[in-house]
Parts: sequence; structure tokens; C-alpha cells
Amino acid sequence: MIILSNIQEGAELLTDGESVEKTLSIIELIGSGGSAGMVIVTILFLLMIVAIYIYFERLFAIKAASKIDSNFMNQIKDHVSHGKIDSAQILCAQVNSPVSRLINKGITRIGKPLEDINTAIENAGRLEVYSLEKNVSVLATISGVAPMIGFLGTVIGMILSIFEIANSGGQIDIKLLADGLYTAMTTTVGGLIVGIVAYMAYNHLVVKTDKVVYQMEANSLEFLDHLNEPI
Repeated sequence: MIILSNIQEGAELLTDGESVEKTLSIIELIGSGGSAGMVIVTILFLLMIVAIYIYFERLFAIKAASKIDSNFMNQIKDHVSHGKIDSAQILCAQVNSPVSRLINKGITRIGKPLEDINTAIENAGRLEVYSLEKNVSVLATISGVAPMIGFLGTVIGMILSIFEIANSGGQIDIKLLADGLYTAMTTTVGGLIVGIVAYMAYNHLVVKTDKVVYQMEANSLEFLDHLNEPI
């Protein structure tokens, strides 16, 4: 009976020890970093929102720009071959895509030297590429800046910790010291997460844009080759 009683008491102590075990949520972790950590985490959070917004806005725009009827160029060549320039321009206006706008630019130059037509298409192509890449450079900036902001929080946190050690007078307050370390670690992790997400989003958009640019070049060359064919 005595042994059983001791076991029960030990179990109660173990249960009590487990019940007071501290857990830390993400919100508590951010709040534990002090005001400096809160400011930096807020900045990183805003950068994350901007990066996500730009990514999805550009992704939908690029996907819309890449959609074109596979029979589009055949219809254009048929209209041009039969001298139906107005019909070709109407078709380009109806499709309203980067490829159709390039072709329409070339159609308006029909009758001029082929080199002039090619130059006009190239100039229009630069404008289309600029439009596709709108705000994408912001993602590249965020991917580079976010880790640096996180590292700034790390430096601030370490400074706070060293300051507390220097002013402790031989009695270090573990809680104040921990606040500085929380600031250092939380902002570092936050900066890396935002930077990685922005970097991946940027590279994905670059790949998508390159595919549209290739599509524009291929169709432009097909149009110019058709104009260069002997009648």
C-alpha cells in the first residue's frame, strides 16, 4: 500500500509538471520579440502581401496573353493572300492578344519594305514585353530585401541582448535577454520565408513570360515569311 501511494504521488507530480509546460504559438512568438521585432515582422508581412498580389495579378495577365487560337495565323495569311487587309485587321482586333497586336502592326505596314515591317513589329514587341513584365521587378526586389530586413531584426535583437547583459550589474534578467533573442530569431525566419516565396514567384513569372515572348517571336517570323513568299 505504501508503494502504491508513492507511485500515485509521483504520477500526480508528473501530471502537474506536464500541465505547466509552456507552449508558444506563432502570435506569442512574434509578440515576445518586443516592439522592434513587431515593427520588422509587420514590414515583412506587408511585403509578403505585396508579393502575393503581384504574383497572382501577373500570372493571370500572362495566362490571358498566352491564349490564342491555333487557327489564327492561318486566317491571317489567308486574308493577306487575298488582299483582305481590313478583314485581317478586324480579326486582330477581335483576338486582342500580344501576338495579334504585333501582327496588326505588321499588317498596317504592308506595302513598305520588309525591313521596315520587321522594325515596326520589333518595336511593338518591346512594348508588349514591357507590359508583360510590369511590376515583376518588384518581386525580385522583395526577394533580395526581405532577408536583409530580417537580418536587420537579428542585429537589433542581438544589440538588445548585449545591452541587457551590459546593464545587468552581474544579475542577468533571462526574460529580457530572451526578448532580444526572440527578436533576432523571429525576424530572421520571417525574412527568409518572404524572400524565398518572392524569389520562387519571380522565377515562375519569368518562365511564363519567356514562353509568351517565344510565341510572339514565332508568329511574327511566320507572318514575315509569308510576306516574303513569292506571289
